[in-house]
Amino acid sequence: MFSLVAAHTWLDLETVAQLASGASEVSETLSNDTVSGVVILSTCNRLELYAEARTDDIERAAEDILRSIAERAEVSYDEVASAFRLYRHDAAVRHLFEVGSGLKSAVVGEREIAGQVRRALADARDAGHTTGSLTKLFETATRTAKDIGAQTALGSTGRSIVSVALELATELRAGTSIVGAQRFWEDANILLVGTGAYAGTTLAQLQALGAKNVAVHSSSGRAQQFVADRGNWAMALGGAEVEGAFAEADVLIGVSGGERSVTAQQLQQLREGTSRRLTVLDLALTHDFDPAIGDLPAVDLITLESVKMAAPTEQQASITQAQQLVDTAVDDYLTVTRERSASDAIVTLRSHTMAVLEEEMARVQDRHGCTAAAEEVRFAMRRMVRQMLHEPTVRARQAAANGTLDEYEAALETVFGFDLTEATGQQQLNSTTATRRSA
Repeated sequence: MFSLVAAHTWLDLETVAQLASGASEVSETLSNDTVSGVVILSTCNRLELYAEARTDDIERAAEDILRSIAERAEVSYDEVASAFRLYRHDAAVRHLFEVGSGLKSAVVGEREIAGQVRRALADARDAGHTTGSLTKLFETATRTAKDIGAQTALGSTGRSIVSVALELATELRAGTSIVGAQRFWEDANILLVGTGAYAGTTLAQLQALGAKNVAVHSSSGRAQQFVADRGNWAMALGGAEVEGAFAEADVLIGVSGGERSVTAQQLQQLREGTSRRLTVLDLALTHDFDPAIGDLPAVDLITLESVKMAAPTEQQASITQAQQLVDTAVDDYLTVTRERSASDAIVTLRSHTMAVLEEEMARVQDRHGCTAAAEEVRFAMRRMVRQMLHEPTVRARQAAANGTLDEYEAALETVFGFDLTEATGQQQLNSTTATRRSA
């Protein structure tokens, strides 16, 4: 298992967005010879692909994924390869647990990322692109994030990209006065562009701030259903009504991430004749508003980069506590995974040994028939094989516990001459088939 990660900590958000556009359908283009499953986690500030290689050649599988992204994003392979960092095995597990818990976010401890991790797995599962191991990994990461949210102060702060952006807008328009902030949001005309997950979060937080005049627009035509699903608290706008809303708005919030963005010239034309101050929150990965609008008179622009720079540093004690919970969860997950791998190795060894025994017993029966003596020999040989396998079984579990199972498996393959990976894969296939038949 491995992951390829491109994130805001070393890339600008435009690059992350371009890579995300190339990764959207990467699962459909990968060779079955290199990758058996992949889960894509794409957020406003990171793109991460978690994959399971069919062989031990992780580098080849990673290269296959990167070439697919480069082709679809229309970027050179070298540029794509330099943007991603490769995490192998245990490092990939730890990274996902930290990401899902909000410890790697621009706003440390944000809660939205946990839902994005959960949806990434659901999307991969619906498309048939995940595997049992990837499913287990993401489900455990989600549970860990939930535990951290419940047991640490990071879960109680409610910090998120949306909340920090709204705090910035509040300070710009109303200062630090609680009364002034409440009055501003109650009176402000707000236009929300987009109906995705961020739009839902934004609408809920606007309601909590006391906003009363919120309109929602979506170029896809989903605004009416979006508003209805949330109790018709806001107003849905069609295409003909949007121009007027742009002109009268005190706050514009873009969370759609569509292919088109509002240019500075378009915004200036839409607001011609108005002297109202405008605050624009562009929280989409691919800009809903041209950054040049920040140069227009009486326009404040808040972007993801603004949020990243303004994001508060949470109390170190809470971060330390969350990190400890992640460490424990990672150790537990890896222990269970190693024990499962040890069990696979033990089952393969026993199956191989018993197959050899049964083959020899078949020859005995061909010569001497199914006599009582032949059955006694069979039982005796089985007891002997079980005794011989006792010590290798103990050693397998010890190897799993101390992290040297790879060496143990390599020794088995060298001594007995079978492909442990192929044998384990066949066992899993037989188990899956049996489960489906019994369902």
